[in-house]
Amino acid sequence: GLGFNIVGGTDQQYISNDSSIYVSWIKKDGAAYLDGRLQEGDKILAVNGRDLKDLRHKDAVELFRNAGYDVSLKIQRRLQPQNGPVGHRDDGESGGLPLAAVLVPGLALAAVAVWILLRYRQRM
Repeated sequence: GLGFNIVGGTDQQYISNDSSIYVSWIKKDGAAYLDGRLQEGDKILAVNGRDLKDLRHKDAVELFRNAGYDVSLKIQRRLQPQNGPVGHRDDGESGGLPLAAVLVPGLALAAVAVWILLRYRQRM
């Protein structure tokens, strides 16, 4: 096999309102693991040029089983891990703080400062 499992399809949506096919698990020492480019959580858009859009899960599985020896996958890299941390990060993610982690406390401090200023001005 190709060394990975998939989830999704029109009959088994992995993400609400999304019938796409996703990589759910990569087998250690399998073909996909040894190649190193495919990651858990990646969306698979096509196999050997065949679009996976609007396929049932079992039909997608059949496409993978009959893909042959040389397999070409068109994928969309996941934006963030779906279920917890990933073992390695080599897809260009910076690993920095999310913007909200900086903006929310900053806005809260600004709101408190404005409130204090207004209260102080009322007493004068």
